[in-house]
Amino acid sequence: MSAEEAPDLSGIESGEIRAIVDQAYLAYRSCSVCPRNCGVNRFEGNSGTCRTGVLPVLSAYNIHFGEEPPLVGTRGSGTVFFAACNLSCDFCQNFPISQRDYGKTVTPEGLAGIYLELERRGAHNVNLVTPSHIVPPVLHSLVLARQWGLGIPVVYNSNGYDSVSMLRLLDGWVDIYLPDMKYSDDLWARRISKADSYVSANRAAVREMFRQVGRLVLDGEGIARKGLMVRHLVMPNALGGWDETARFLGREIGTGTAVSLMSQYFPTNRATKKPLLARRITEEEYDQALEILFGENLMEGYVQEFDSEWRDPSVSESAEEPETESGRKIA
Repeated sequence: MSAEEAPDLSGIESGEIRAIVDQAYLAYRSCSVCPRNCGVNRFEGNSGTCRTGVLPVLSAYNIHFGEEPPLVGTRGSGTVFFAACNLSCDFCQNFPISQRDYGKTVTPEGLAGIYLELERRGAHNVNLVTPSHIVPPVLHSLVLARQWGLGIPVVYNSNGYDSVSMLRLLDGWVDIYLPDMKYSDDLWARRISKADSYVSANRAAVREMFRQVGRLVLDGEGIARKGLMVRHLVMPNALGGWDETARFLGREIGTGTAVSLMSQYFPTNRATKKPLLARRITEEEYDQALEILFGENLMEGYVQEFDSEWRDPSVSESAEEPETESGRKIA
């Protein structure tokens, strides 16, 4: 299948599921796959903000140990990195992939084979990184992979700028949602990530993700099996508006929501030339973010130490031995 051809869905055994996948691809004809609603016909070789045609561009896949503890466990997360993105963040740490589109096109059949390979290599899950702009072929690949015997959880690891209508088509095919909540102010979302109406789109997406999978569930070994975990990268000068995002999570999604609070921001890409972005966060800024987290009673999930090591926020630093809570392995 070339980048402009309509997909061949004959490999999908169920006619009902085939119709759902076909519905997803219809969004390519006047593209509404993400909240940008570019309106281009990707079947005619056109592309919008994400610069992507019909087929995904794959940058890399491997067993990865840099994710949160319940995702990597002892055997790692099977990460599948897609090129391009529907955002254009000044500070993107993966900009060669997301903004320079490094990689090669891959078919849904090829993706399904990769998921199965990662499972054979022992991955705890298949972790789809930056899939928001290519939901139709991703859904197609998941259907094929499950049909061919994929048995490990699927993680949808996104920037949070997702279309609710596309997410609804993924219902039942994704086990773990791992969205970013980058901003609580559309002004900064537009200036830094070139995204309009990020906050309303992001919050609607998180609500839908939670509706589908609920709270994060771990097995007896502390490995994530299902549920929602929200990521927030603390930015300098409080540009991400973590206080309002934490309030939204605690009061609208629930204090049991798993949160991954990250301290690893560093200036790269265009951020090095923008005064408000051109420095790392201070320890004081991160301590303030932690105070907000605790103030909203968001005690599930993981935080990074200021030196970027993961730990469970519900465990005192003075604890002499690791504890477990609801099957969670304390990092």
